[in-house]
Amino acid sequence: MAIKSPRPSLNKRLKKIQPHLAHGRFYFALGMLFLVFTSLVARAAYIQVIEPERLIFEGDRRSLRADTTMVQRGTIVDRNGRELAVSVPVQTVWADPKQVHDGDGLADRERWLALAEVFRVDVNDLISKVEDPTRRFVYLERKVTPGVADFVQQLRIPGVHLKTESRRFYPVGEIAAHVVGFTDIDGRGIEGLEAIYDQVLTGIPGERVYRKDAQGRVVEEIRVTAAQEPQQLTLSIDQRLQSLAYSELKKAVRYHQATSGSAVIVDVKTGEVLAMVNSPSFNPNNRNDMQSHKLRNRAITDSYEPGSTMKPLAVLAGLEAGVIRKDDIIDTHPGWMRLGGRRVSDPKNRGELTVSEVLENSSNMGSARIALEAGIDNMMSTYAALGLGNDTGVAMLGESFGILQSRRRWSDFEIATLSFGYGLSVTTLQLAQAYAIIGNGGVKRPLSIQRREGIPEGEQVISRENAEAVLSMLENVVMKGSAKEARVRGYRVAGKTGTSRKAVAGGYGDEYVTLFAGIAPVSDPRIAVVVTVNEPSGDEYYGGDVSAPVFAEIVGDALRIMNIAPDNLEDTQPRVAGFVGSALPGGADD
Repeated sequence: MAIKSPRPSLNKRLKKIQPHLAHGRFYFALGMLFLVFTSLVARAAYIQVIEPERLIFEGDRRSLRADTTMVQRGTIVDRNGRELAVSVPVQTVWADPKQVHDGDGLADRERWLALAEVFRVDVNDLISKVEDPTRRFVYLERKVTPGVADFVQQLRIPGVHLKTESRRFYPVGEIAAHVVGFTDIDGRGIEGLEAIYDQVLTGIPGERVYRKDAQGRVVEEIRVTAAQEPQQLTLSIDQRLQSLAYSELKKAVRYHQATSGSAVIVDVKTGEVLAMVNSPSFNPNNRNDMQSHKLRNRAITDSYEPGSTMKPLAVLAGLEAGVIRKDDIIDTHPGWMRLGGRRVSDPKNRGELTVSEVLENSSNMGSARIALEAGIDNMMSTYAALGLGNDTGVAMLGESFGILQSRRRWSDFEIATLSFGYGLSVTTLQLAQAYAIIGNGGVKRPLSIQRREGIPEGEQVISRENAEAVLSMLENVVMKGSAKEARVRGYRVAGKTGTSRKAVAGGYGDEYVTLFAGIAPVSDPRIAVVVTVNEPSGDEYYGGDVSAPVFAEIVGDALRIMNIAPDNLEDTQPRVAGFVGSALPGGADD
């Protein structure tokens, strides 16, 4: 019996199923294509419309390039164009840690040892800077010398590179350090005029932005920004006078083993500061030995009770108030007096003195009697008019206003002490401004540390007649009185010594501040000079012994440097140079 094969019926069923499967596959594939196309369109729309910035950034990062035009920091020069601060190009050593690792740069430890030795650092500390391969930039040593830069190139360590920066250099070093100041390692001013005029001295680098193709060809110029050059800062300082004053002051501080000292030279006619020096100073080109107490510009930050240098100002107050005339006689008998239980005295009874002799003999009794006659209001108004208790106009960091109290009630003793320099404090620069006003016929001009073109308009704060009268008296102080060590051969000089005891808790201690303030030449005043020496050691602590000789050395050389003709050709007596001098007869206060 024959058995029928089931295949024909199976084939029929398959034929019935195949059209359905074919149609399903077609629609499935069509749907997948539609889904993929829709996704691409949606993605493209999202990228192009909603969030295009990231891809633009990625594209620009691969094609855009920027070249920067380096701008050096502005130069600081003195009034004659001599450079006080300049910027010079130097090399900085940096590394790309990723390149170091990719180039197997750490394999040769000997080269890193050589690099650490020239940088004077520990080799492990140096290698630790490049241990992280994810970093792309790290400084190894900033602003190295040309010799070090050449050595780094010769080492050829993979991933270690050089780049050009600028370094600030100060040609005169410690001589003008307190005035000019200095910058940090990134070129930002942090002290002195570098800090005050940082924006003026800092230019804006230029930049060229362009696009390159894959072959490195420039295909588009995007932006070109011109560099903005910094301004040059021209100071009123005369570097020759600055060097002179610093040299003489430093010698005096060292000779007398003093704690510190300051000296200021002011142009009487223009109000320009021609020199401002302090000792101790610091070298801004070498920061290794930079101590905080050396950074202070003591000529403007430190204020002292000025002692007898105030007596000419007390005389001015009496003249301005009309309570005395320049030819009056002041009775200082019996050489002392009690005011409210306190004693004011001279070393001896000098009897009757002219107003000029009060200054020549530095009489506390004479100045006290004038102050009591003038009254506190006239005293304070005259002191304030001469610039005490206020800023001088130089606009420098850390300038002190000193202390000039304003209160309703004053005892007679306090008024008396104001006349010989106690109960108030002034800076060296403030005192120089006061004497410059006297030398300028009573005309006050704000002081300036920048060079001025022409003579600015001033204010007549005291009468010319009284200013000239006091100037003549100050000349007598040098010629016949307590300031003979301040004489300058060939020139007429006016000035006043000052010695004050430094205040301590509960009274006054055994430390002194010695001062000398003066004007020269008297026939046509050009400069006012103040010298302050703080806490001299030894037996010499009077202004006439310590500060007056420094004043004489500075003024004599300064007038010759400024080419000012002598106005005292009859003076042929040589003056003995040096700092040693005998104490004043009778133990006068200065």
